Amino acid sequence: MALAPNETQRIMLSAVARLMDRFPPDYWKGLEDSEAYPEAFVAEFEAQGFGGLLIPTEYGGAGGSLSDAALLLEEIHARGGNAQPFHGQFYLSFLVSRFASEAIRRKVLPGLAQGKLRMQSFALTEPDAGSDLARIATVAERAGHGYRIRGHKVFISRVEQSDLMVLVARTAPRGEGPKRTEGLSLFLVDLREAKGIERTRIRTMFNSQTYELFLNDVEVPAEHLIGEEGHGFEPLLHVLNPERILIASECIGDSRWFIDRSVEYAKGRVVFGRAIGSNQGIQFPLADAHARLVAADLVRWHATALYEADADPKEVGEHANIAKYLASECSWRAANVAMDVHGGYGMARDMHIERKMRETRLYQVAPVSNNLVLAHIAHHALGLPRSY
Repeated sequence: MALAPNETQRIMLSAVARLMDRFPPDYWKGLEDSEAYPEAFVAEFEAQGFGGLLIPTEYGGAGGSLSDAALLLEEIHARGGNAQPFHGQFYLSFLVSRFASEAIRRKVLPGLAQGKLRMQSFALTEPDAGSDLARIATVAERAGHGYRIRGHKVFISRVEQSDLMVLVARTAPRGEGPKRTEGLSLFLVDLREAKGIERTRIRTMFNSQTYELFLNDVEVPAEHLIGEEGHGFEPLLHVLNPERILIASECIGDSRWFIDRSVEYAKGRVVFGRAIGSNQGIQFPLADAHARLVAADLVRWHATALYEADADPKEVGEHANIAKYLASECSWRAANVAMDVHGGYGMARDMHIERKMRETRLYQVAPVSNNLVLAHIAHHALGLPRSY
């Protein structure tokens, strides 16, 4: 670990470790068998105050840093769990605390901090607008004292498990204004009250609560606008950069889990009278995965330091994207190494490797494709012509 945790962070990590002992890999396997949401896990972590980790203290939260959140998510994954419900609430609560009106902050942040509310859903992606945000077609029109929203969203997580959802919609036609991204606005949708949302679950290759949404004249109060109308892209950048860092942290945790399990198995598995870990065919792939893990870890903390120093969002974005790329490539490589080291046992569901392998594969394509990350680096870091 490139970052030496401070005393507060060490206490937090010890608490996470104790809690994860109560939610071992078999707990997550059971959830997958029933395609269920990790309700007991989320409720327990909320009870410990972790749901409000990034919420300022004046709203009842812990006032923690991005570093704190990164460490927490990494530790959950390093112990065989899946922290997806928390990374969503972490970056969305930060968005609300920084860009929403004071009235909205007072209305929702204390409930999130106390575990009485959940905000784990971000309605961004559309069938024709994933990586290309400028093509978002969902429309929010002025109507009375608020907005009326119509559109189609896809791959939206944890809608049924959230009380609140942040949604991206267009308040001005595409092409108006000097920038492609102008005309986008952010809204806080209260899912407990909103009418006109049709949802269909999308079943995926791993246990996830993912939905397709049809928005049919969904009414949202004007005060639920986050930031300025038509200028939602800047707040989005402040969300997407920490999101990349948090995803990298989960992948780093996955990498640790795969490598640790594989090293332990390689030391104890005896074939032809010797432990398989004495063979270079086992050692070299594990050493390579470890080296990649160290590199991803260093870039992750560099990106985090830039973000916490309030550096230029474009500079933060470059390093946050690199961290996400390196970490997700590392976790996928480590997963394949673990499968090779364990042989046939790696295929067995009770060993959990195939489950974690399917889970970590997501981060090759989400929340942004690694190919698009490379295109971003080529253009913004190397000055090559834009290819997207």
